[in-house]
Amino acid sequence: MVQACLNGNRTAEHGAAVPISPGDLARSAAGAVAAGATEIHVHPKCPCGHDSLSPRVLTPVLEALRAEVAVPIGVTTGAWAEPDPAARLARVRSWPALPDVASVNWHEPGAEELAALLLERGVAVEAGIWSGTDGAARFTDSPLGPRVLRVLAEVTDTDPATAETSARTLLTALGEAHGRPLLLHGEESGAWPVLRLAGRLGLATRIGLEDTLDLPDGERAGSNARLVAEGLLQYGAARRAS
Repeated sequence: MVQACLNGNRTAEHGAAVPISPGDLARSAAGAVAAGATEIHVHPKCPCGHDSLSPRVLTPVLEALRAEVAVPIGVTTGAWAEPDPAARLARVRSWPALPDVASVNWHEPGAEELAALLLERGVAVEAGIWSGTDGAARFTDSPLGPRVLRVLAEVTDTDPATAETSARTLLTALGEAHGRPLLLHGEESGAWPVLRLAGRLGLATRIGLEDTLDLPDGERAGSNARLVAEGLLQYGAARRAS
């Protein structure tokens, strides 16, 4: 499984290729799926470009995406979109339209309560475990661990020389991960080494403008579709070489 992460925390300042509006997100998702992505992860944004959990922002994004693609659609619930845990819960309770999946960063305050609410509402949970945090330890002790859809192992080390080592350290910290499937990915200059490691290990992965703007040779990708296509090539080559 290769997930396309369409935009992340990026804004228009990162270039016109980063989709912001519902229409742009839908077109970018369609291109990514045509290139081989099997799932979409998106950060719905208000017109100013900030991530938002507001139903007035989320609903048009889900409607636009579902009109274009027939793959599962996941959204962020990151604390940066709504720092107050109680307010974040209230936002999720107010959603009239629901994504298929929502990522919950386990190191953030209120993660357990948020994950429980999402599961109660019928939304699958992707447990975001970031390197350099206590997320792995918290998840290991979580009674909700066996109920999540998968673990999103996020390597925050952006140094291409050390990202793979950081990824292996994170995977060791996760241990059995409650027997849940793992999706391994990196960020910025660490994105490609970690994607290739995922290929060698046979793990799911993701790629897109959220994680990197560049192709492995440093050229600007210009679209999520191009990143997905290159990601599948890199993943397949690493898998065959393992």
